[in-house]
Amino acid sequence: MSRDEEFTAYVRERRAHLFRAAYLLCGDEHRAEDIVQLTLSKVYSAWRKVRKADSVDAYVRRVLVNSHLDEGRRPWRRERSGEVADHPVPTGLGAEEVDELWTALRSLPAGQRRVVVLRHYWGLSVEETAADLGISGGTVKSQTSAALANLRRTLRPGLAAPDAARGGRR
Repeated sequence: MSRDEEFTAYVRERRAHLFRAAYLLCGDEHRAEDIVQLTLSKVYSAWRKVRKADSVDAYVRRVLVNSHLDEGRRPWRRERSGEVADHPVPTGLGAEEVDELWTALRSLPAGQRRVVVLRHYWGLSVEETAADLGISGGTVKSQTSAALANLRRTLRPGLAAPDAARGGRR
């Protein structure tokens, strides 16, 4: 199989997953497309090296996260709120719950959102997430904890502080 055929097969198989991850990172359908395209162009130019890597997905994931970071540094590409795209839709949720979830995810600080996407969408371990983001495992844990607490407060405001009312630890 030629280089182009291998790359095309990889893109055909993984593009939708990459788009969903990019969308979760940035919260904007158009920016997600830009991030995926930037990622795929970088990966294609390094495909000979990438396909020999232990994990092609890990390499591509790292490029995707870095592409998101690069896009966010451009002054004309600062995060903006927009309507929730029709995809990706979590299963088992109604339309109103999906809207609430996307709003809550978009409200997270970028670092927390990146950690949540890598840990809970990609299913990475703390160590893998730390390696992909270039941060320590402790930072991954604290960002995950803070993100989940923020999501709980946003999505279930009545349940936000039951421990404090009972005199327990937070």
